[in-house]
Amino acid sequence: MTPTLSPRTVRLIMALFFLHPFALGGWFAQIPLVQANLGLTNAQLALALLGMPVAFITMSKLAAKAVDRYGAPFVFITVFPLQTATALFPLYAISQLTLFAALVIFGSAVAFLSVALNVYAGQYEKASGASVMNRCHGFWALGLMVGSLLAATLAKPLSPDLIILVLAASSAAVAMWSARSLPDLKPQTSQGPQSTPRRKLRDYPSALFLIVLFVVSVTMTEGAMTNWGAVYMAERLPEGATTAGLAITVYSGSLAFGRFVGDFLKVRIGAANLARLTVGIAILGILLLVAPLPPIVAFAGFACIGLGVSVGFPLAVSAAAALEDAHDADNIAFLSIIAVGSNVIAPPIIGLLADSIGMTFALAALLPGLCLSLIMARHLSSNALRPAPARSKQVDAA
Repeated sequence: MTPTLSPRTVRLIMALFFLHPFALGGWFAQIPLVQANLGLTNAQLALALLGMPVAFITMSKLAAKAVDRYGAPFVFITVFPLQTATALFPLYAISQLTLFAALVIFGSAVAFLSVALNVYAGQYEKASGASVMNRCHGFWALGLMVGSLLAATLAKPLSPDLIILVLAASSAAVAMWSARSLPDLKPQTSQGPQSTPRRKLRDYPSALFLIVLFVVSVTMTEGAMTNWGAVYMAERLPEGATTAGLAITVYSGSLAFGRFVGDFLKVRIGAANLARLTVGIAILGILLLVAPLPPIVAFAGFACIGLGVSVGFPLAVSAAAALEDAHDADNIAFLSIIAVGSNVIAPPIIGLLADSIGMTFALAALLPGLCLSLIMARHLSSNALRPAPARSKQVDAA
């Protein structure tokens, strides 16, 4: 029998998305301090920071199995305290290698919660017929911003380890309390504690690979903008200008805005049309960066790119979850591994290209992939993926 869903359920889901990145926000604020304490160069720090995406890639499948076996609410209650404890590990690193190891451990807890959150939001969408994924990711971005802001605000009165402990522990306490009220939305095909059989690559639905083709270039563009946006603007602006960092501010604000309005637009124009529209806007943004236009126009380009890539991953997660009830967690984990992997490899690729052909032309290399995403957007349509299940009741998602 389908658990009773209510407007309160979706509010609790969004609260968990908001609370999840508080620990991350605290850590991001301490990266310069850790770099200085360890005496790492930018290149050495970059290698150490790969510990977190490596953990995500290696742990996502295990997280999917845990969610399938025990349910997402159990994972929330169990892993949020682990995230609190492991968030402190990077601060006590004594070398580049130990920092990498600490981030692998911390990243494992982050990955478990990230997969569980995405799976649960996908399960809610299927059970209720309501579109919530984009807003959930909007609240995640907002939580990351608030966590970073609080970390900066508490920098003077508190020590770095106490800052992270306060942020991680307080958010975990509220998250655990919230998770206790969530219904278990595991599909009926999941047989209690027995997880679904392990699948080989050929066993995945072909539609999932088409969704992956859509999302890869979108997440590559995300990674490129966050890592190289300010560098690009610093090269375009006069020497000594202090506004290059505004490129990331404009991009991030547009990204959050796009995610908050994404569900509204998805309901009205459909997932595939929304994907086409936003990817088209991202392509326009790249063109504004690479065209020989005044530097001020580049800020409009960053706004277009932020809006253009904002809903790509949430739409892909919803589409992957809708493919199969029995394997929704596994599908989302597979998609997340590819998406995070492409996000990780994009910055070094752009850096290598920038050294040889210049930053402007390096960013132009993102255009062919985004054009492919524009073509693949049609595969995000729910009708193209599976027959829509009959719904016996309406659920207000508020």
